[in-house]
Amino acid sequence: MNQAMKAITVEKITVNIGAGKDQKQLEKAKSLIKHITNIDPVPTKTNKRIAGWGLRPGLPIGAKVTLRGKDAVVLLKRFLEAKDMQLREKSFDDQGNISFGIHEYIDIPQTKYDPKIGSMGLECAVTLQRPGYRVMKRRIGKVKIPRRHRINKQEAITFMKNTFKISVGESA
Repeated sequence: MNQAMKAITVEKITVNIGAGKDQKQLEKAKSLIKHITNIDPVPTKTNKRIAGWGLRPGLPIGAKVTLRGKDAVVLLKRFLEAKDMQLREKSFDDQGNISFGIHEYIDIPQTKYDPKIGSMGLECAVTLQRPGYRVMKRRIGKVKIPRRHRINKQEAITFMKNTFKISVGESA
């Protein structure tokens, strides 16, 4: 297979904060995401009714924003610096996606503490792709990506080590 078609890139980063049914916490989460990314977040809503937690379908319980392109890579570098350029092996799944959390947003470089927000953490999900992945997402003529072209866990780890100079271990 052509080496250009094997090149891995960052497709998108999704920044997510779950607040539960507490609307004050949700407003803080929205302002934090806006503070970090300079993009207005989208609310995430429940799909199921969980009476014990007081949740019903359509109730906003979190906020998220998705970044693509150069903005995603710049933000990912800042998030990795907050994690001291270390990720756990458990952060990588078998499809080559990466997911990790940041306990306190003040660990992120170029982010100042806001007393209105207080102390809050967030989650980051990174989706990697190869050229040709569009065929499984297009509207007409969808095709499955063959197994040899999919990104596996080891390829994702190697990409992150080579591109972002991170270390991957059991305890990060």
